[in-house]
Amino acid sequence: MLEVETPGGVSIAEAARRTGVSVHTLRYYERAGLVVTEVDRTASGRRRYQQLDLAWITVCTKLRATGMPIRTIRRYAELVAEGPGNERERLALLEEHREEVVAKLAEVRESLETINHKIDVYRGRLAAGDADRLWAPDRSRQG
Repeated sequence: MLEVETPGGVSIAEAARRTGVSVHTLRYYERAGLVVTEVDRTASGRRRYQQLDLAWITVCTKLRATGMPIRTIRRYAELVAEGPGNERERLALLEEHREEVVAKLAEVRESLETINHKIDVYRGRLAAGDADRLWAPDRSRQG
């Protein structure tokens, strides 16, 4: 059943679907202090997520996907929740993380170059018909 967003928000199941994370992850994000606003609840206590909540959770998942530690996301969430006045600190936090991501990307690119080189070697040897000359450990020579 597809839920339509109402002024009362969407259920946790619909929030999970829209953000691409599990219900368990949504609950964890709340417990871990990563959500910047208190999630609304119905009279019966069921969570009701607003568009602002969904947008923030998406930000958290993107930060997490880039390797930002939970404690750093929590600090960022705390700063956002505090409101205006700490924008320089937020910016510094994001810039520092960006530097880490750029370094990781460079490392991944270098690794990809190695993989591409190995693929080229294998293709070349297979095309030449001498793939059996590719390096393989010779266990018979060991001690």
